[in-house]
Amino acid sequence: MDRGACGKMAAASWLDGGLFAVTTSSGTFSLPFCGSVLIRQFFCDISSVVRLSCSETHLVIDVIVVIGALLAFTCFVSIVVSYVRIFQAVLRMPASEGRAKAFSTCLPHLAVTTLFFSSAAFSTLHPPSDSSSALDLLVSVFYTVGPQWGCHVGQGN
Repeated sequence: MDRGACGKMAAASWLDGGLFAVTTSSGTFSLPFCGSVLIRQFFCDISSVVRLSCSETHLVIDVIVVIGALLAFTCFVSIVVSYVRIFQAVLRMPASEGRAKAFSTCLPHLAVTTLFFSSAAFSTLHPPSDSSSALDLLVSVFYTVGPQWGCHVGQGN
């Protein structure tokens, strides 16, 4: 990949993430909060904070879900297109040894990406409950720690 395309992808990623963070944070922290502020999660997720509000949260939740779904869909499509291009380039390599090395580098990354998206989808799409379960805590650990650990394992560190 040339530097221009890499720079554009990095800029788009930072811009999308920044816009999502500003939108969700401003919507969330414009809500009034009362009562307990204890969040039984591994990290402070927006949905956990919104549940602490003592006012109507449907509009904030709807905006967060729509923007998050659009961002997740765009990200997912970009990753799929990238992997298709990578696999096409690897399959065109003349040496089978080079192909094996390229696939051994790509497959751990694909596994980490799958772990990240599946745990994020589970934590986002499962029905909300008033109390946090051990499964919710475990999924939040996989969602935050798993991909970073998997990247280091995939690099052989």
